[in-house]
Order: sequence, then structure tokens, then C-alpha cells
Amino acid sequence: MRHRIAGRKLSRLTSHRMAMYHNLAADLLRHEKIKTTEPKAKEARSIAEKMITLGKEGTLASRRRALSIIGDKKVVDKLFDDLAKRYADRNGGYVRLLKIGNRLGDGAAMSIMELVT
Repeated sequence: MRHRIAGRKLSRLTSHRMAMYHNLAADLLRHEKIKTTEPKAKEARSIAEKMITLGKEGTLASRRRALSIIGDKKVVDKLFDDLAKRYADRNGGYVRLLKIGNRLGDGAAMSIMELVT
């Protein structure tokens, strides 16, 4: 039974899965709009929203925590300088998922992740 077990495994090892989620969140913050499969988008959304919340805190400790997850200083600077100001008066719900149908090759459900404006 899977009682009280959250998250999807996506047929990957834990380290690979977490790296993939962190990379998806970093790409979303860098480009503000990405296309990926629906299960990956649903999992990466929570990480991206937590990063924006860290950006809104604005402390040195939160900047270091964001850098440890995102791994790119330019993206962290954009997060703390631009995105934090954009979402200063918003209490969550920074990422929108739009379903765009199935991929032609394997029929996987695809989604567009974008930052809410």
C-alpha cells in the first residue's frame, strides 16, 4: 500500500529524479515557459514554487538554499531580483500548467509550464 507516500518515481533512481526536477525548475525560471510531460510538470511545479517563495524572502540564507537547488547563479539572481518583485503581492500559485495533448511518438501527455504574469 502507498498510504502517505507522496510523489512519483517516474522509473528513475532518486538522485536522477531529483536532478531532473531541479533542472526543470531552473529551466522554468530561466525561460519562464517550458514544454514537458504532464507528470514531470506536476512534480517540478512544487519545486519551482518553493524557489519563488525563497526569492520573496530575500535573505542570504534563502539565496544560498536556492543556489544549492538551482545551481546557476544567473538564474538565482533573476529569481531574487526580477521574479521576487513580480510576485511580491501574490500568495502562491506562481506556475500554470496547460495540457496540450499527447506526444506523437509515444502518446505521452504533454503540458506547458509557464509562470503566471
